[in-house]
Amino acid sequence: MTAVYVGPAVASRWDVTEEDIRRALDAVLDPELDEPITDLGFVRSLNVETVSGGARVEVHLRLPTSFCSPNFAYLMASDSKDVVSALPAVTQVVVELDDHHDSDLINAGLAADAGYRGTFLHEAEDSLDELRRMFQRKAHTAAMERCLTDLLRTNTGIEETALGTIRLRDLPAGRKKEALLRRRSALGLPEGADSIVLVDHEGQPYPPDAVPMALRRARSTRISIDGNAHFCRGLLRTRYEGSGADQTARPEGAEAADHHELLPLTVKEIHP
Repeated sequence: MTAVYVGPAVASRWDVTEEDIRRALDAVLDPELDEPITDLGFVRSLNVETVSGGARVEVHLRLPTSFCSPNFAYLMASDSKDVVSALPAVTQVVVELDDHHDSDLINAGLAADAGYRGTFLHEAEDSLDELRRMFQRKAHTAAMERCLTDLLRTNTGIEETALGTIRLRDLPAGRKKEALLRRRSALGLPEGADSIVLVDHEGQPYPPDAVPMALRRARSTRISIDGNAHFCRGLLRTRYEGSGADQTARPEGAEAADHHELLPLTVKEIHP
């Protein structure tokens, strides 16, 4: 379950607003793109109604295409239901995924609280936790690369092989370092100032001769994440007219391709 911080303004009252719901949904990430679904424009609509004993919330999600991975779609929808349900004022939650080829299956599973395996049955090859862990590792790899690449650019005297000795205290303060620390925390990796930055998924550093290849693999992962995020944003804008107004720039300062020209896209299904 995705953790969500509930501030005192929400916890101390019995009502809940759309702003509260959207703030809770900020904690839900697209696992492949490592960005909040709220920033990506994946929240199509939300509605809050006062009912006996609290509030009923209905959230509708939309994705860039009807054939986005069912695993990712379920993960985002399930996390959305979890974070909204965690708000003390909320007593009923309905989360539905619109316009996806597995919408009926996913929505039925969410409504019945059937869980990932209960929803997909024999098609569920891996557990949801395994899927989440895989993408947490990719997000950490990308965050690690961003910090080290920035360090190389601002300190031209550093040899690439020496990056294996860089420690967290050597990184300049800023949102990229903060993002790296959050991702290390999610994986249970050391966050102390003396901790080596360039490590594998188990937290082990690389020997000097393996550093250049490790950095290249990390760069490839980061470019893939940034490129996919840019591409999916464009697809959503093409599929749903006006959805660009619901998208916000990535806050953690990736070299995301928002600075590049959009690829020409042809999408046959248009949903106003």
